[in-house]
Formats: sequence, C-alpha cells, structure tokens
Amino acid sequence: MALVPPAPHAHDSLDEESSVCTLDHCFYAFDALYCALTHSEPLPAKFPDEKYPLFVTWNTRRPGRSPRLRGCIGNFEAQPLREGLAEYALISAFRDHRFNPIEKRELPSLEVGISLLTDFEDADSYLDWTVGVHGIYISFPHPSTLPSTPSSDAPSPLSSAASLLTSRVSSKHSFTATYLPEVAPEQGWDKIDAIDSAIRKAGWNGRITEDLRRSVKVRRYQSRKCSATWDQYVAWRSENG
Repeated sequence: MALVPPAPHAHDSLDEESSVCTLDHCFYAFDALYCALTHSEPLPAKFPDEKYPLFVTWNTRRPGRSPRLRGCIGNFEAQPLREGLAEYALISAFRDHRFNPIEKRELPSLEVGISLLTDFEDADSYLDWTVGVHGIYISFPHPSTLPSTPSSDAPSPLSSAASLLTSRVSSKHSFTATYLPEVAPEQGWDKIDAIDSAIRKAGWNGRITEDLRRSVKVRRYQSRKCSATWDQYVAWRSENG
C-alpha cells in the first residue's frame, strides 16, 4: 500500500498529559501494524523506553459516525514501551476474540488509541471510584462460594451433595474484568451500571445481587491517553521514513 501524505490538518486528540502519552507512541503502534500488514521496515522509536502498564485500542472511523471499536487489549504489568506498544498493537489488531483480525484494506479507516495506566489504588468498596476519572479492574469469587441466605426449607441429601460439589468445583475459580476510564462516561453508565457490566464481561451470567456486588474487589487506576488517525500516521511516516 503506497503512502500518500494527506493535506495537513489539526490533530484529532491530544491528552492533557502529553508529556506522558504522546503522538509518537501512537505512530509507533500504527507503524507496527502497517509494517506487519505490508512487510515494510518499521521506523525507529523516538521516545524514551520507559515502563508502563498499557492498552492499545483500534477504532474504525467513518464520516458522520462515532468511532467503532475494532480491538482493544493490554497488560497490567509494566511493559517497556517500545516492546509493549509494538506487541500489543498487533495483539489487539489480530487476537481480540470479539473481532476478526484487522486486514490491510482497513488501514485508512483506522484510529489508534494508546492508554498508559497510572495511579493504581485498592478501592474500599465497589463504589469507591469516580466515573470519568478512574478505570476499574474488578475481581470476585464464584458466587457459589458466597455465604448463603438462611432458609427455613430443609435441604434434601441430593441438593446438599450437589451444592457441596458445586462449591468444590467453583471455589478455585475467580472472575476478572476491566474497563478503561473513558468507557463508563462514553456509555452513559453510573457506577452500578459499570460494575454490573464488568461482572458480565468477566463471564458471570447468573443473577447479580447486592451480595455479589459487595464481593467485588476493585482496583482503580487512571490513564494518560493519546490517539492518532491513519492520515496523521501517513504524514508522520512520510516525514520520517
């Protein structure tokens, strides 16, 4: 695919913390995907190789429409940025099981978003975080391991055995999920909406009770984010290639 620089235009999105997450990070991730799809040589990084937990998000952009998610995967372990951005640019493009792998023909419609995660804290409860400020990483045990509500009905030997078996099988399993800080406000969620959605995202399909919510452990975090479009990337590669 030939790179033809577009007419210059203003950057679409720059995070206020531009000294942390920069357009160079976005261009580097875009370059990894472009080179993987076209067998081109990547350009060298021009940013410090610091370590951050990170996520790479791919969206598709269409005129007159809101961006649509095309892939998003990251890692909560601090990654050297040069290796981590290149790796997760490809993982999120090709291995997000919610989507088909990104193809070369889609490149002109893509936008990349980089989120560098900071300020991790253990929340005091599932409500101890702020919509629009914090991302959430939740974990909770299988609900079968939660204390049951006392009942006046005497259980049969069969139901007791089944309950014990379920507890033994499920007690080692825990559920986890995360949402980046921008997800809840973009979806119009309050805290309970976001927690309930995260519980579903983690894989729990049963009833969501208040006891289940209270069993959720929340690790809140913030992010520094920047994004870039294909046109911006093309201009950058043409200037630096």
